[in-house]
Amino acid sequence: MQAMQYELTLPADYDMDVIRDRVARLGHLLDDWDGLGVKAYLMRERGTHGSPVNQYAPFYLWNTVEGMNSFLFGGPFQGLVGDFGRPAARQWTGLAYEEGTAADADAAFAVRQRRPVPEGVPLTEFAAQTAEETRRLAGRDGAVLVAAAVDTARWELVHFSLCSHRDPAATGARDAGGEVFQVLHLSQPGRKTLRRGRRW
Repeated sequence: MQAMQYELTLPADYDMDVIRDRVARLGHLLDDWDGLGVKAYLMRERGTHGSPVNQYAPFYLWNTVEGMNSFLFGGPFQGLVGDFGRPAARQWTGLAYEEGTAADADAAFAVRQRRPVPEGVPLTEFAAQTAEETRRLAGRDGAVLVAAAVDTARWELVHFSLCSHRDPAATGARDAGGEVFQVLHLSQPGRKTLRRGRRW
């Protein structure tokens, strides 16, 4: 599993209905994309759920590198590049994945929690703790799915959660300082083949 995300930070007065309309028109194009586990079409709106910015920030869980590369270099990504410029696409290597207590529900919002991998802690111990935390987050009321991945260039961990509640505060999902995104659409052609549990 490979996680990927890019962020388009937009002007403070940007009409975010442009993003909503874009996703409504184009979101279905990845509903059957080979090699894709999940793509969450995410948006933050200035002043909503504590967001300081307007932002479009899709998050991907890839089953295969080939699927990711065919998206980035095979055409579809170029449409976004043509409209907004080419964003940096962050990538993280998957450590753990879990289906949540509300796995069959529609995702209403996402929470992204990022933190550095601490110095002085054995990486085997850190990875085991991360897998346990992923299970704990997936056990929360309203959790749809949870993934954990690490960027070994920056030694940064990301926990990504999808939740069914309309109110993020209802799950306590922000208690670790996570950033909250609205889910506009969810493409999940390979979600059932994302292996649950740890990835080592």
